[in-house]
Amino acid sequence: MTNPSTRVRGAGAPARRTLAAAARAAAKRTERPRRTASGGGASADAPPPEPLSGRTVVIEPADGWDDPPEPSSGTDAESPEDGREESVRGGRKENLEAGAADTADAAEVREAGDPDPSEASEASGGPDGSAGSRPERAGRSRRGLYAALLALLLVAGLVAVAVLGLRYLDAGRADAAREEALAAARKAAPVVLSYDHRHLDRDFARALSHLTGDFREEYRRTTKTVVAPTAKKYKGTVQATVVEPPGGGAPAASVVSAAPDRVVVLLFVNQVTESTQVTGPRLDLNRVRMTLSRTSQGWKVSAVDAL
Repeated sequence: MTNPSTRVRGAGAPARRTLAAAARAAAKRTERPRRTASGGGASADAPPPEPLSGRTVVIEPADGWDDPPEPSSGTDAESPEDGREESVRGGRKENLEAGAADTADAAEVREAGDPDPSEASEASGGPDGSAGSRPERAGRSRRGLYAALLALLLVAGLVAVAVLGLRYLDAGRADAAREEALAAARKAAPVVLSYDHRHLDRDFARALSHLTGDFREEYRRTTKTVVAPTAKKYKGTVQATVVEPPGGGAPAASVVSAAPDRVVVLLFVNQVTESTQVTGPRLDLNRVRMTLSRTSQGWKVSAVDAL
């Protein structure tokens, strides 16, 4: 029979030898034949006693048994995971070797004169040959839009400044034209609207010097065909004057509208007419609208309307 073995957690080697000796002594005692109750001797006819099975003494230490040691993996068979790891390492090694070969081939090609694909891609602006990456193109597009808007605002500002400047200049020129044309109208009205049958040619020539454009030609034609024959026949005389206030001051004339090159003036004109058709002088109170235009010789009358 096998001897029991005991292990004591935390105990040393002497303790284990003591326990083993105690177990062997107990086993020997169980192997001894039982003595009969009749004097202690064995009967000759009695069959031999059956051997008793041995007893095992189990001693439980106070602090428990030590855990059995883990089986060593040194003799275990290789697991499938180890095989897969080995194949992966082998594949990586092959890939590294293939990459090194490709790099060496690329270096040989560059040395032979072929450009580097990466350098060609960078020179062309990107892998697809476009100018720069998408964010760079978007940034350039935004910058171009901002530049266009800035240029548009600049042009609009310049146009506004030019328009305002022109209006300011026109306003200044209109103010100057107002005064100049008003003075010219006061001077031209008595000459244009007066005549004397005794010197019609002189009077008509003086009037023509204040006229311009189509109205000048119309005045020449009318005085020659209508006014001159009638004045000579009836010995007519017309004397026109711009009305002046009773207390003195500037003649009664005002500007209706004014522009740098054209001014409309309203005048109050008195005409005294004498002829063989009337008895004594006749006074006519007229309102005359006179249009004056700027010419190279100054302000000239371009139209006259009786209101």
